[in-house]
Amino acid sequence: QVQLVESGGGLVQPGGSLRLSCAASGSFRSIYAMGWYRQAPGKQRELVATMTSGDSTNYADFVKGRFTISRDNAKNTVHLQMNSLKPEDTAIYYCKAVISTSWVSSDYWGQGTQVTVSS
Repeated sequence: QVQLVESGGGLVQPGGSLRLSCAASGSFRSIYAMGWYRQAPGKQRELVATMTSGDSTNYADFVKGRFTISRDNAKNTVHLQMNSLKPEDTAIYYCKAVISTSWVSSDYWGQGTQVTVSS
């Protein structure tokens, strides 16, 4: 069984920084892509940033220049460094991974971690 566990959320003032981490555990063959999505109250879940196993990255326009995604393939983890945080970044942040457990790859989600940006 594959599990994704996020950590690093919390309360931060505008302009501050947070670093989210997500670790994949369980029995699987390989991890293709890992990334972060977020969902604010009353809004749909949206992509924040993703990174493939080949280190190709994709960022939402609203985080470019402020957030950085990174992976540690040896530890099956993905991180999201968030700088210059704004109140509109307040949301639950979810980790997602595309993981192959046999001959089929599937999407797996973490439970989410709350990020609140407020003075």
